[in-house]
Amino acid sequence: MRDPRYDVLFEPVPIGPLVAKNRFFGVPHCNGMGYRDPAAHAEMRAVKAEGGWAVVCTEEAEIHYTSEFTPHIEARIRDDCDIPALALMADRVHDCGALAGIELAYNGMSVANLASRVAPMGPVHLPVATGAADPVQARAMTRRDIADLRRWHRRAVDRALRAGFDLVYVYGGHSLGGVHHFLSRRYNLRTDEYGGNLQNRMRLLRELLEDTVEEVAGRAAVGCRISVEESAGEHGIDRAEIEAVIGELGELPDLWDFVAGTWEDDSITSRFSAEAHQEEWVRGLKALTSKPVVGVGRFTSPDTMVRMVRQGVLDFIGAARPSIADPFLPRKIEQGRPEDIRECIGCNICVSGDFTMSPIRCTQNPSMGEEWRRGWHPERYRPRHAAERVLVVGAGPAGLEAAMSLGKRGYEVVLVEKSRVLGGRVAAEARLPGLAEWIRVVDYRLGQIAKLDNVEHYLESDMAADEALSHGFDHVAVATGSVWRRDGAGRWHTRGDTMPIGALPVFTPDDIMAGARPAGRRMAVFDDDHYYMGGALAELLCADGYEVVLVTPEALVSAWTVNTMEQHRIQARLIEAGIELRTSTAVCAVGDTELRTQCAFTGREGRIAADGLVMVTARLPLDGLYQDLMARQPEWSDHGLLSARALGDALAPGTIAAAVWQGRRYAEELEAPTDHSDTTPYHREISALPQ
Repeated sequence: MRDPRYDVLFEPVPIGPLVAKNRFFGVPHCNGMGYRDPAAHAEMRAVKAEGGWAVVCTEEAEIHYTSEFTPHIEARIRDDCDIPALALMADRVHDCGALAGIELAYNGMSVANLASRVAPMGPVHLPVATGAADPVQARAMTRRDIADLRRWHRRAVDRALRAGFDLVYVYGGHSLGGVHHFLSRRYNLRTDEYGGNLQNRMRLLRELLEDTVEEVAGRAAVGCRISVEESAGEHGIDRAEIEAVIGELGELPDLWDFVAGTWEDDSITSRFSAEAHQEEWVRGLKALTSKPVVGVGRFTSPDTMVRMVRQGVLDFIGAARPSIADPFLPRKIEQGRPEDIRECIGCNICVSGDFTMSPIRCTQNPSMGEEWRRGWHPERYRPRHAAERVLVVGAGPAGLEAAMSLGKRGYEVVLVEKSRVLGGRVAAEARLPGLAEWIRVVDYRLGQIAKLDNVEHYLESDMAADEALSHGFDHVAVATGSVWRRDGAGRWHTRGDTMPIGALPVFTPDDIMAGARPAGRRMAVFDDDHYYMGGALAELLCADGYEVVLVTPEALVSAWTVNTMEQHRIQARLIEAGIELRTSTAVCAVGDTELRTQCAFTGREGRIAADGLVMVTARLPLDGLYQDLMARQPEWSDHGLLSARALGDALAPGTIAAAVWQGRRYAEELEAPTDHSDTTPYHREISALPQ
C-alpha cells in the first residue's frame, strides 16, 4: 500500500552490530518526566516504537551527582538503583519492535548542581551557563577530574548495557554536554593537553568514544551527538573545525547524530524556521565518515525525507517534535496514508514541559504524556458505551477535537459553528506573522472528520438553549471559545473597573485579527498576557505601516516564550522592525490622546502618545449557552438530555494545546466525567520509602 517513492525510507540500515529496520530515528528529547515518572516515560517511548520508529531514545541521562540537572526532570543513570526505571523503558521499546538508545550526559558547566551542592566542573573557571543566571561558578577540571569523568562515563555505559539498551550515546551537543565545552574555543581556554589547538580540545571526546567502544565490546552500538555549528563566530565551533573533528574521529562511533548549536538553535519554532532548516549546516558532513548519519529538521513531509536520503544529506530521518506530534508517522507513510499524519506545528509547547518540570504535552497530540497516566493512545479509541448522540457547539480546537474523538469512538456527532469558518481561534491566529503552520491543527481534524460518516457539521448555525434541547441529543458539549477583554483586566489589573479609559480607541486582539484599525498611525500594544499574542500583533501592525510601541509589565517581551525557546528571537525581531519596547511598564490609564503608564518596580508615572491601544490582557469564556443549559437542568429529562459540559476556552481560556486536550478528555470521559472526583482520576507514580 506504500507509495513506491517512499521505499527508500523503509530500507534497513546497519548501525555497528545492529540493524535498524527503517530510516526513522526517534532522537533523544526531554519530556518533563524523566526519573520522576518512569512508567509514564516508558509508555510514551513505547508508543513511538509501536508507531514504527526503528530507534527510540531516552532524553539525556545524568551519569554522576557532580553534574545533575535540578530543577529539570531528566533521566538518571548514576548508579545501579537507576537501572530498573531505565530497563522498563528499554523493555517496552523492545516489546513494540524498536531499538532502544540512551544519551549519557555529563553536562559540566551547563548545570548548577542545585541538589548535590557540589561545585560543577568544566574546562575552566567560568560562571555556569544554565540560562538562569545562577550565582554559581564551575571550577576548572584537573587531570584527576578528567580521569574520574572517564571512569564515571564508562561505568554508566556498563549500566546502560545491563538495562538493555542497544545504542549508547556519547553526548557532545547543544552546548549542554561537557564534551562540547572542551571542544569549543568559547569555553575551553586551557593551556594543557586538553586545550589550545583542535587536537587537544577534541581529546576528551576521543577518549570517551574510545572508552565507550571498548566497554560495549560489540554488545551494543555507539553513537555520538555533536553540535556542528555554534554560531559564535571565531570563538566557537565552526564548519572547518567540525569537518576536522569528523575527519579525525569519523570511524570511532557507529553513528553520528548532528545537531545545530544550542538546543534553541536545534529546535527553532516554525515562527522562525521552515522544515529542514538545518540542512545548510549538515549537508556534506556525511561524506566525511562511512558511518550512518542522523539529523533533524522538524521533518513532516515524506518527500523532504526522501530528498534528505537521496541527496546524501542523511541516512536516518531524525525527529523529536514530529515524533511527539505523531508517534505513528512512519506507520502512516508505510501504510500509504500520509494524509493522516498529525503534522508538527513547531509551536514548542512540548519543550515547555521540560522548562516547567511538568509532563510533556503537545498541541497536535493530546495523548502525549497521557499514555500511561490516563491510558490514552494517539490512534486507538475505546468504543462507545451506548448508542448516544452528541451535539458539539463550536468548531474551534476543543470542539473539533471532541467531535473527531467522539466520532472515532463511534458516537453520532453533530458539530455546529456559528461562523462561516471552521477552526475558531486557530483559523484567526494562523494568519498572524509566522504562525501559518498552526493551521495544521484544524486541517488534521477536518481531514479526519471527513472520513467519519457518523460526524456531521453545519456552518452559520448559532445555537440557543431552546434549539439545543429540542433535537433530542443525549449530550451537549459547549466549545464556544472566549473573547479578549477590552477593560484591561488581567494580571496587572485584576479588576475591570480600575483603569480609567477615555476617548482613545481601544482594540482587542479579536478586533485586530478581524481587520479593525485606528484612524491614526501610532499604535500601542499593552501586553499583560506574556505569551505570543502581544508580540505577534505588534509585528503585524508594524508590517501594516503603523508606528508601534509595545508596553509590558514584564522585563522581557512575550516573557513566557522563554519556555518555548523563542523569546530571544521574538524580542530581536521586534527590535529589528523598529518597534519601541517599553518593558517593566504597565498602562494605568487611557486618556483621549495618550496613555498614562507606571514603572512596574517604582510606580513612577509616564506618558505615551498614541492613536489607539490594543489590550492583550485576559479573556472571558463565551459560556452563555452552557449557563443557560445548566439553568434549565430540571427540563433535561423531558428532552432526553443526560449531560451538558463546557470545554476548551468556553470553560477556561488557555493555550490551544489545553483546548485540544480538553476536547480529547471530554470524548474519553463522556460517560463518566471526573471533574468532581474525590480521588485523582489518573495513575500516579508513588516513590517508595527507603527500607
